[in-house]
Amino acid sequence: MTSIRRALPVLGLACTPPAALASVAAIDNVAPGGSNMNVLWIGTRKGAFRLSSANRASWRLEGPWYLGNIVYHVVRGPTGTRLMSTSAGHLGPALRRSTDDGATWEEVASPPRFAEGEPRKRAVDHIFWLEPAPSRGVSSWYAGTSPKALFVSDDDGLSWTPVSGFNDHPKQLEWIGGDQDQTPDGGKLHSINVDPRDPSKLLFGLSGGGVFVSDDGGADWRPMNDGCRADYGHDPHCVVQHPANPDRLWMQSHYGIYRLDRDRSETWTHVGAQMPADVGDIGFPMVVHPREPDSAYVFPMDGTSVWPRTSPGGKPAVFATRDAGATWRRLDRGLPAEQAWWTVKRQAMCADGGEPLGLYLGTTSGEVWASADEGETFTCIARHLPHIYSVTAG
Repeated sequence: MTSIRRALPVLGLACTPPAALASVAAIDNVAPGGSNMNVLWIGTRKGAFRLSSANRASWRLEGPWYLGNIVYHVVRGPTGTRLMSTSAGHLGPALRRSTDDGATWEEVASPPRFAEGEPRKRAVDHIFWLEPAPSRGVSSWYAGTSPKALFVSDDDGLSWTPVSGFNDHPKQLEWIGGDQDQTPDGGKLHSINVDPRDPSKLLFGLSGGGVFVSDDGGADWRPMNDGCRADYGHDPHCVVQHPANPDRLWMQSHYGIYRLDRDRSETWTHVGAQMPADVGDIGFPMVVHPREPDSAYVFPMDGTSVWPRTSPGGKPAVFATRDAGATWRRLDRGLPAEQAWWTVKRQAMCADGGEPLGLYLGTTSGEVWASADEGETFTCIARHLPHIYSVTAG
């Protein structure tokens, strides 16, 4: 069992928040035990960090946990249990678990893994995505891995079972293009969404492969990629099911920004075509406003030529829609005006559910930026962290 805690007051470490952030009302991102505390967990190339604030005006930085490990994802479930996916070079992947809000962690003894002797000789390289599944059960979780596979736990992350309906589907190799492929550090199963109305309805994204859905709890799967250039084989970067209207899906992909309304059809609409031509609509993260199904946020990157994966022109900005993608508005007040050559990965942008909504993004240059007014203004709340892989609120 590991306990590591180092703390720094972030108000002086980063930059002074504007006055607009100082009077923001408390939000409903509540820590265990009922404390009215806003919490962000930061997964980086060299460990995990935590930012906390009582008022979203000044933030306290703690960490690192597991310094030197890649931390892909840190997520809190409905019981208060937190899971952390790590990988440490030749030591390989590990799944960490905390039941005391991160004060102590222990390695899970039975993490997601393929059965011994499985015919394709697959082995989990890393656990990329963690997703609570409260509609299945208060202690249920799904995990997506590299190579592309799905696992489930019904005991709050202590033990995991392969979802053979997908992992061993007769068309799986055709869908995914091979076990060693795609992204520089391996293909990934990500963006796991469990319908809050019906746990038998699941969907996820494959980089690469596309979007796939199950209507029977994972026993069988099919592609859902109409409108995306190919029935399967493309690369969705992030897929989000809206919590207030689960029929509304948003996707940020290798080919742009898409929206789908499953109660009307299963064909994706390319709504990113309305983005400014000099910016484009290629990016990694997709964040929705939890109370407004027509509102969503993206962070575009340069996807031209050799894919620099930096802010277009070195001028970072969030873009928001309030009308289901018909129009998009640039939000960059407080962000660097020029010479900022970083991007934001698919798990490194999130919202906190507050009123007004708080937005957070972590950069590949190790900064965390925050907005407590739905993206109208941003301030830097942490600098000089390692390359950021994920930012999660709660």
